Amino acid sequence: MRWLDTYPKEVKVFLLASLVNATGSALMWPLTTMYVFDELGRTMANAGFVILIQSLGGIFGQLLGGALYHRVGVKKLIIGSLALNALGLFALPWISAYWVVFICAMGWIGLFSSLSLPAIQAFIGFRFAERRGELFNIIYVANNIGVAIGTALSGFLADFSYHLSFVLNGVTSAGFAIFFWYYLSQAEPDQGEVHLTKRKTVQDGPGIWALLGNTRLYLFMSLGVLFILFGNSIWNTGVSPYIISEGMEKRMYGLLWTLNGVLIFVGQPFTSWVKRTMARTSTAQMAASAVFYGMAYIVMITMYSYPGMVLAMVLATFGEMLISPATPAFISEHAGRAAPFYIGVSGGIGSIGRVIGPYVMGVMYDKQGLISVAWLATAMAGVALLGFVLHAVLNRHREVKEYGLDT
Repeated sequence: MRWLDTYPKEVKVFLLASLVNATGSALMWPLTTMYVFDELGRTMANAGFVILIQSLGGIFGQLLGGALYHRVGVKKLIIGSLALNALGLFALPWISAYWVVFICAMGWIGLFSSLSLPAIQAFIGFRFAERRGELFNIIYVANNIGVAIGTALSGFLADFSYHLSFVLNGVTSAGFAIFFWYYLSQAEPDQGEVHLTKRKTVQDGPGIWALLGNTRLYLFMSLGVLFILFGNSIWNTGVSPYIISEGMEKRMYGLLWTLNGVLIFVGQPFTSWVKRTMARTSTAQMAASAVFYGMAYIVMITMYSYPGMVLAMVLATFGEMLISPATPAFISEHAGRAAPFYIGVSGGIGSIGRVIGPYVMGVMYDKQGLISVAWLATAMAGVALLGFVLHAVLNRHREVKEYGLDT
C-alpha cells in the first residue's frame, strides 16, 4: 500500500470514508431481489418491478444531481442527498409489509442515493484535476474493497435478518453525510474554486439544450453503458433466483459478490497490463470491457453450473474494472466546467439499462429460465461494444473545451 504515500492526507481520508459507505451499501443491494423473492414471497417479475422503480429514481437522481451541482452547491447537494437516502433506508423495516409503500420507498432510495453520484465524481475531477484519472480508479478500488467486506456479510445477514442490512446501510449513508459536512466545512473557507461555490454556474456558459446537442461527447458512450447494465442485470434476476431454486444456500450468491470485490483489488495488475498494452485510452478501455462481459455470459451458457458462474463473475469483474473509472475520466478530461452536467446525463442514460434489464429478465426467467436470460445478456454486450467503438471513432481527434462543446 506504499502507493498511498504519494497522495495528500485528504485523499486518504476520502478513501476511507468511501470504503465504509460502500461496505454499508453492499449489505443491501445484492439482497434486494432475494428479499422480495424470498422474504416477501413475490415473483421474480415483482422483484424486477421493484428494481425498475428504484432504477427510475436513480435515473432522475443522476440527471438532477448533474444539473444542480453549480446551482445548489456541492455541500448542500451531497450532504442533503445522503441524509435523505439514510432516512429512506431506516424506514424500510417498518414499511415493507405495505407493498405499495415499499415500492415508493425504493424509488425514494434510488433517487437520493444517485443524486450525490455526479456531484462526488465531479468534485473529484475538479479538486484533483492533475491526477483525477488514477484517483477515479483508486476510489473505485476502495469502494469495491467495501463491497467485498459488505457482501461477505450480506449472505450471513440474509439468513439472520434482511432488516438489519437495511439499517446498517442507513447508518453508513448517514455517516458519509457527516464526513462530507465536516470535510467541506473545512475546505470551503479556503477554496474559491467553482466546485465549492455557487457564484459561477453553467448558466454563465451554454444552455442545457446546447450542451445536450453535443451528442458525440456522451451519447454513444452512454448507450454502451446502458446495454452493459442491461446485460449485467442477469446477476440479480437470473443467477440469484437460480441459486435459490437449486436449493443452494443464499450465502453462495453473496460469495459471488465477495469474489467480485476481492478481485477488483487483487486483479489490478492484470487490468493495468491490459491498459498498458491493449487499451491505453479510456475509449479503448470501454470497448475492452464489453468484450469481457460478453465472454462472461458465454461461459455461463456453456458451463451452466456454479463453477461456471464463478468463472463468469471473474470475467465480468474484469469488464467492470475497465469501464467504471473510464467513463467519468473521459468526461472530466473533455467536458471542462460542464463535466457535472455530462456526468449526470451519461449516468442517467446508462441507468436506463438497470430499469429495463431487471424487469425484462425477470419475466424471461419466470418463463424460460437462466439460459435464455444469459443469451440476451450476451447480445447486450455485443451491442454495447458497437456503441463504444462508435464513440471512440467520433472522439478520436477531440480537444479539451471549456464546456466540452465543439466550436
